[in-house]
Amino acid sequence: MFKQLDLLDQSQVNELKKIAASGKFVDGKISNPHSKIKNNLQLHDHDAYNKSSKIMLDALMSNREFVDFAFPEKVAPPLITRYQPGMNYGLHADSAIIPLPDGPIRSDISCTIFLSDVNDSKGGALHVTQGEAGMRFKGLPGTAIVYPSYTLHEVEPVTAGERMVAITFIQSKIPDVVKRNLLYELNEVAALEGLNMRHENYTRLQAVQYNLMRQWMR
Repeated sequence: MFKQLDLLDQSQVNELKKIAASGKFVDGKISNPHSKIKNNLQLHDHDAYNKSSKIMLDALMSNREFVDFAFPEKVAPPLITRYQPGMNYGLHADSAIIPLPDGPIRSDISCTIFLSDVNDSKGGALHVTQGEAGMRFKGLPGTAIVYPSYTLHEVEPVTAGERMVAITFIQSKIPDVVKRNLLYELNEVAALEGLNMRHENYTRLQAVQYNLMRQWMR
């Protein structure tokens, strides 16, 4: 259900930080004015948004691990957000439908791309709950975490420094998370062990993969 990625190299991270440093940020409630739990800043600069989102979107779509795990059909352009001392984003599930200029997408998978260094701030971890348990993520610059959009998650309060990340949402060709994970695992095993199998058995395994994709893809 969760996948951590090495997404951006240092030069890309530096370029995104440079874009953010000269871009305009506004209250994050501009995209969710009725929220009582959203307390952050988000990039609100057309040129900076287009330039930064292209860098990250290109990186996602060229990342084999991401493509194999998410089966992406549509990906929202990633948006840079900032959290300063006292800011947080309370416990929530992401909206099922994300409005975009080219039309809405269904959010099956959420993605956080870490841009600031883990030592740049105190607090500010991404906390994703699973029943009574939970996991906290505070990744190195250029790494990303993808997770189901329906999970309850929060950004814990930043107590010092600044947290800077980008967020995006993915509409998957396989919206059911259980089916998506099963097919991902099956594809991984086939890729890792397929050449060690007898040809006729590998052919049968491929037929199962392809038929499941036909059944489950929308």
